[in-house]
Amino acid sequence: MSSEKNIWWDLPLENKPDFEMAMKRIYAWYNFEIIDRAPIRFSAHNSFIRESLSHRSWPSIKDKWYDVEYQVESFIDSIAGKNFLAETFPVYFPNLGPNVFAAFYGATLDFGETTSWAKPCIKDWSEINKLRLDTQNEYFIKLEELTKYALDRCEGKFMVGYTDFHPGMDCVAAWRDTQSLCMDLYDYPDEVKQAIHLSIDEFQMVYDHFDAMLKARKQLSVTWMEIPFFGKMHIPSCDFSAMISTDQFIEYCLPILQKEIKPMTNNIWHLDGKGCARHLDILLDVPEIHAIQWVQGDGNRPIMQWVPLIKKIQAAGKSVVVDLQVSELEDFISAVDPKGLLLCLPVDGEYEQREVIKRVEKW
Repeated sequence: MSSEKNIWWDLPLENKPDFEMAMKRIYAWYNFEIIDRAPIRFSAHNSFIRESLSHRSWPSIKDKWYDVEYQVESFIDSIAGKNFLAETFPVYFPNLGPNVFAAFYGATLDFGETTSWAKPCIKDWSEINKLRLDTQNEYFIKLEELTKYALDRCEGKFMVGYTDFHPGMDCVAAWRDTQSLCMDLYDYPDEVKQAIHLSIDEFQMVYDHFDAMLKARKQLSVTWMEIPFFGKMHIPSCDFSAMISTDQFIEYCLPILQKEIKPMTNNIWHLDGKGCARHLDILLDVPEIHAIQWVQGDGNRPIMQWVPLIKKIQAAGKSVVVDLQVSELEDFISAVDPKGLLLCLPVDGEYEQREVIKRVEKW
């Protein structure tokens, strides 16, 4: 890893007075080490998604997403008077949905209450040449507006992060549509590879643009997973890989993945479900992947059935983000070594959170 690992600065937050110690635990976790206990985040996977409780109305759902003042101020209201215990941090990340990177190239987003989707924009592979990164398009500009407004409002209150970027195969699936892309692997393999390369060629420039906005205001590198870092932290993923073989993953995804993650200081791979887990051995051999977020999904609980997989990741020297319920904590603690684990538990009450911290301290 680069010398960025040694960069450190203070970030005084009124609702996170133990920021420095929490970050020390996070850094130990990134390095597959442990100081005094495993780090804990008191929120579940995708906890940033919440239904609007506002009585306001907008002409359209898109207008609500685009209401910069509302989006940031409603986040500020949500953290008012709240103490952030353990390694839980107040993080606002500008969000227009998981396909926004594809939208930078010409795809159109449809907005729902809690997420958005890209309309496929490549009906025929002859249209691939129309895909161009446009940093003046409405989505890129709106993310800049959200970021700037949040940076003006965050001092002493919360962290500001960057949005959820998905280059690579997930981006191509958004351009083409998932079902068509599955067939294209057999019918148009060269065109698919061309599109994958297109999706990654300017990714680092886009990442660095938003990273520079944050660093200019002494913010850390953080996004929807809410695990901060002082250098460049990235969450690569390939949810599309659940539908392809390991050989196809090696052929189509691995070369682009390596280009995506090499410039970063730390990478946490988002491994979403057992379909994607078939590629775990390949991912564990990539030295630039420092941690794995294991997402078993609601249909694949409880966590105890995945203990062998978690131990396999630990045995490879990679850290793990684990999402579990409080009712599973005792059994999980008895089965797994705490080294390299970051626990995410959906616990709201401060008393209950402190009790969990005490239990994890005895692990």
